[in-house]
Amino acid sequence: MTIKQLIKPIETDPLAPCYLVEGNEEYFQQFIRQAFFDRLKMDENHLNFSHIDMDTQTLDTLIDEAETLPFFGDERLIFVEQPYFLTSEKRNGAPEQNIERFIAYLNDPVPSTVLVFFANYEKLDERKKITKRLKKTSVVLDVKPPSDQEVKKMVQARVKEAKVDINAQALNYLLEATELNLSKIMRELDKLVVYANQTKTIDYQAVVQLIPKSLENNVFDLTQGILQGKTEQAIRQYRELVLQGEETIKINAILIGQVRLYLQVALLMKKGMQQGAIVQQVKAHPYRVKLAMQQVKKYTTRELMTLYDELVENDYQMKTGQMAKEYLFELFILKTTRQTA
Repeated sequence: MTIKQLIKPIETDPLAPCYLVEGNEEYFQQFIRQAFFDRLKMDENHLNFSHIDMDTQTLDTLIDEAETLPFFGDERLIFVEQPYFLTSEKRNGAPEQNIERFIAYLNDPVPSTVLVFFANYEKLDERKKITKRLKKTSVVLDVKPPSDQEVKKMVQARVKEAKVDINAQALNYLLEATELNLSKIMRELDKLVVYANQTKTIDYQAVVQLIPKSLENNVFDLTQGILQGKTEQAIRQYRELVLQGEETIKINAILIGQVRLYLQVALLMKKGMQQGAIVQQVKAHPYRVKLAMQQVKKYTTRELMTLYDELVENDYQMKTGQMAKEYLFELFILKTTRQTA
C-alpha cells in the first residue's frame, strides 16, 4: 500500500466518528496524524485538539472530552495513545477503565468529534468485547510493518521521485544497516538523496560512509565471525567497538541476547513454526527473526546452548571482577572460534 492509498479515506471520504490505526509502523502513523491535521485545519496547539494517553488517563476522561462541543469550529479531534486494553497485556498500576461506558459511547458517538486510536501493537486481542466493538464501529487503517519486498519498492519509489539511482549493493546495505525499519530507512534515505544531488547516484560507498551500523548490527556481525570460527576478524571487530567507546559488558550482553534469539528461533523452527508465528512468540522485529532463521540452520542446538552458557558465565566473571573484561572477552573469542573453525 502506498502513502496516498493509506491516507485517502482521511483526505476524501466523509469523516467518521472513530478511527482505529492498527499496527506499529511509525512511518505510516506520522502521515496519518498529519492527514487528520490537514483535513481539519488544525495542529497540536489547536483548541479543538486533544491528546489522551491511556497509560495515565481513563476512558471516562476520554468520553468527557469526546462529548465536549467544539470551540468556535465544527469538529473536535482526539488522538488516543496506548490503548492497552485492546490487547491481552496486563498493566500494573494502570487506571481502572470504564469499558461499558465507552462501548455505550461507540454505539452513539458525538458527530462533531473524531476519535483516532493509535493501537501501536503487533496484535490486538480479538476475543475482547471492546476490541470487537471498536473494530466494528471504526474505520480501520492498517499500519502493520510492510514486507521486505514492499519496503524495497517504497525505497525505489522514493529514489525515483528524487530523480536519483541506487544500485543493488547500496540498497541491500541500507536495508541491513537499518534492520528494515521503514522510519529509519526513510530518514537515512533523505540524507543520501541530498548527498547524491550532483552525481544522481547513491552507491555502496556513499551508504557505508553516511549510515553507520547500530551497535546491535555490529554485534550481529561479531556473532557471525565467532560462530564461523574467524578468530582475527572477530577480535578486530570487538576491538573496533571498544575503540568507539562501547563497553565490553554491554557488548557481551547484546551478544547474549543475539544467541538467545537464535536458540529460541531454532527450537520454534523444530516445532514447525513459520516466520510470522515466531515473530509473535519471541516479540522481535521480523527482520531480526528472518536473519536468525537463515543463520541457525548452520549450527546445532547444542552448539548454540554451549555458546549461550559461556556468554552468561562471561557476564558473571566480568561483573564480579574476576579478570579484566577485555581479557575475558578476547579469551572467549579465541576459545570459541577454535572450536567452531
